[in-house]
Amino acid sequence: MKKVLIVTLLFVSVLTTVQAQIKAVPNTPTEKPADEDKSLIKDYFSQIMGVALSTTSNVKLFQFVYDWVGTPYRFGGNSHKGIDCSAFTKELYSKVFNLDIRRNSRDIFSMVSPVKKDELKEGDLVFFKIHTTRISHVGIYLGNNKFAHASASGVKVSSLDDEYYAHYFYRGGRVLDSFKKELEKESAADDKLEEVPMK
Repeated sequence: MKKVLIVTLLFVSVLTTVQAQIKAVPNTPTEKPADEDKSLIKDYFSQIMGVALSTTSNVKLFQFVYDWVGTPYRFGGNSHKGIDCSAFTKELYSKVFNLDIRRNSRDIFSMVSPVKKDELKEGDLVFFKIHTTRISHVGIYLGNNKFAHASASGVKVSSLDDEYYAHYFYRGGRVLDSFKKELEKESAADDKLEEVPMK
């Protein structure tokens, strides 16, 4: 009987110690810092788009492109049912950079300062003259000579090194500061109009 009592007391003692240790360790899930989440997102986009994203990369740009990849091409289209290159570029600039640029590739080109191919930066525009002497196609530069655009086969990420695009590449462009300021003023004026209460 003494042995049973001793074993029972020993068992209760061990059980109490284990429970105390369990209570001492809080049962909180480990949360990832926001920086780690952004890093994972950048790694993901780097892998699927073939672009090495830096710590300063615009995740919103890559998320926008990712959301549209696979959308079919439709001349004059401006939705996920079908979109053309200039509408895709206009939509991207509106949603990612909060700039309302023009709708046609030639008109968009009039809003940029020319940039050499080797000086392109993320978010710059790339223009092509495909089977014509006039600008006929536009895309958005992502880095590592990759660009996003609405091609005849739909929205996709392509390489400027691809023989086809290298042949028809015309010039890169960066939206002029003067247009950015003008567009920002127009946007601010529109915001003020929206805030005016209706009578």
